[in-house]
Amino acid sequence: MNFQRGKHHEGLEMNLVPLIDVLLVIIIFLVVSATFSRTSELQINLPTAEVSAPQEKSLTIEVGVDASGKYVVNGKALANASVAGISAALQAAANGGKEPTIIINADAKSTHQSVVDVMEASRTAGYTHITFATQSKAGA
Repeated sequence: MNFQRGKHHEGLEMNLVPLIDVLLVIIIFLVVSATFSRTSELQINLPTAEVSAPQEKSLTIEVGVDASGKYVVNGKALANASVAGISAALQAAANGGKEPTIIINADAKSTHQSVVDVMEASRTAGYTHITFATQSKAGA
């Protein structure tokens, strides 16, 4: 039943002004109460040193490993390719020297196990200084 026939109903409107006022007050409160911590940068003065010519190790042993798994120690092919045979060849190449550097020249297609065998032979011989020879790329 409509008792008010001549009146038109106004559409409902949502007043956004109080909502915006409340949001602005919240934003102002957050900005004022927030603590902005600045991370301080460390000022580091690194030590300096004069560069001198690198000291050459007197004793280096080169071990070559080819793609088929053959070993060469200082240019001499090994007949016994076991870890014990490689270790004996390393000790013979060291000739009683202390702390030789073992340089492993491994082919890119050689197996991982053959390189690990050289490292294990070096460990059993008591030599801990091991390095790998690489070559630079042609485009670099």
